[in-house]
Amino acid sequence: MLSERIAVLGAGPMGLAVAYQLAREGHCPVVFEADDRVGGMTAIFNFNGLDIERFYHFHCTSDQAFLQVLEELQISDKMRWVETKMGYFYQGALHAWGNPFALLRFPGLSLIAKFRYGLHAFLATKRKDWRPLDNLEATAWIKRWVGEEAFEVLWRKLFDYKFYDYAYGLSAAWIWSRIRRIGRSRYDLFREKLGYLEGGSNTLLQALTTDIARHGGEIRLSSPVSRVIIENANIKGIQQGDVFHAFDKVISTIPLPYVPRLMPDLPSEVLHVFQAIKNIAVVCVIAKLKKAVTENFWLNTNDPDMDIPGLVEYTNLRPLEHHIVYVPFYMPAEHPKFKEPDSAFLDKVRRYLCKINPALTNDDFIDLRASRYRYAQPICEPAYLDRLPPVALPVQGLWLADTSYYYPEDRGISESIDFGRNLARMAIT
Repeated sequence: MLSERIAVLGAGPMGLAVAYQLAREGHCPVVFEADDRVGGMTAIFNFNGLDIERFYHFHCTSDQAFLQVLEELQISDKMRWVETKMGYFYQGALHAWGNPFALLRFPGLSLIAKFRYGLHAFLATKRKDWRPLDNLEATAWIKRWVGEEAFEVLWRKLFDYKFYDYAYGLSAAWIWSRIRRIGRSRYDLFREKLGYLEGGSNTLLQALTTDIARHGGEIRLSSPVSRVIIENANIKGIQQGDVFHAFDKVISTIPLPYVPRLMPDLPSEVLHVFQAIKNIAVVCVIAKLKKAVTENFWLNTNDPDMDIPGLVEYTNLRPLEHHIVYVPFYMPAEHPKFKEPDSAFLDKVRRYLCKINPALTNDDFIDLRASRYRYAQPICEPAYLDRLPPVALPVQGLWLADTSYYYPEDRGISESIDFGRNLARMAIT
């Protein structure tokens, strides 16, 4: 068993977790990553002298799989917890958000609408069983609880500017999991606590990479796989251009839409499922500033001049020399907006931040960059998981998953680590 050659496709958090578990169990996995760095959506880039994630990440007190791997890697002393704030930019002004008093003071909603919204958020946080929500459409479920008034003010922009044409066919269970995750980071009704690693996600990525190598694994960067070779429903290996690499097993963690191209020999009914999966893309602008925009980590926005549901002021969680703000523009990759040049998004971010904080001037902007990710977010429809093929496909030696498979949980580092380690255990059982 220990002499088996196992290929892992993708070096995002899930792929690294697969390789980490395999290596610690005595196997010698080989990870193939198309990018020139590990991390996927947690990957680091040099932002004018600052090594930082291309897309924002934070950690919740409930992220047990993440916290456990920090302990195993002996880097848990790098974890920091911070009391953070939320805000809402609405009717041209900043408002406190995220606690009962803020809700009561929030303008533009009747008292009954505020009560219904607060009750829904509280009960969603306390709910444990997601299955009754699995077949429900999310906006209908939310409207039934909070009413049309609160939905229009507090929810519609989020759905419209994150999911566009897919906004009104999402799973209630999937949306519920997002509400619950943040809710469980609150240590009382009035305060929330989020976490970051000293050095950011790179601290975890480098520790995982080092540990995989120490235990006999290998990570090959800038190494895209062109095809997974399947013969008579058995894995034979992988193809990289003109080079064939023999493997006994392949574990894929790449986004599901890439699967039909890499594995055209899968059964047609399996390929059809993967071809039908819908995804949202993202253009994420990161801004480096001389001063803060607000005191909030997360700022919801509902403004007729802004085509975003919110932004993340990262340095209100992790202190850095300059102020860092992430502004994500989510949209289907087929939407005309996704084809606009980076400069269009950078200009919008300048305008939006100056509108939120009129004290900002052009001189306060040190640098802005835009990063794009084609498959940033799967569109999880009701009963989503039931439509996916099993992780162990009808091919001997092949296992396959991406962030879709831990539905109804939203994509996250902790969820990817947990699922990746279990995926590795499945493959060597």
